[in-house]
Amino acid sequence: MSTPSDKLETIYLGEGCFWCTEAFFQRVNGVVSVESGYGGGFVENPTYEQVCDKNTGHVELAKVVFDPAVVSIDEILEIFWKTHDPTTLDQQGNDIGPQYKSVVYFVSETQKQIAQKYKEALDKSGAFSAPIVTTIEPFKIIILPKTTTKIITIATPTRDTAAL
Repeated sequence: MSTPSDKLETIYLGEGCFWCTEAFFQRVNGVVSVESGYGGGFVENPTYEQVCDKNTGHVELAKVVFDPAVVSIDEILEIFWKTHDPTTLDQQGNDIGPQYKSVVYFVSETQKQIAQKYKEALDKSGAFSAPIVTTIEPFKIIILPKTTTKIITIATPTRDTAAL
């Protein structure tokens, strides 16, 4: 991995299982770090089990820190749109529930505008057979899960098995 420039950017992406999302972005040149967590909810410091109970308001997220001199926000969002189904409400494959919502949590007005423009262009293009339900919201909070749960889940990293 190359040395990052002085100006790193961060974006928070929800596209179903956060460890699957983390695995996608860890492979991208210019991505400096990726962390899985929960965000957007109203319960402070929930456990994985509480989030899975579907009543914390939290979404599974990946915090993606990247070097825009190497990989642009447009490229990050292209990967986001291509690695999940943004037309299913609160579901990705076998993972069903509000914690699997498709969401872009932006940290700047530029990120918001680019994400909205990309979403609108995809909807107009007919790339998907149904309308995109991904929400684009200002970043609120991220809570990192306990390491022990992550180690267990990484043993089954595919979308189809992450729900097991």
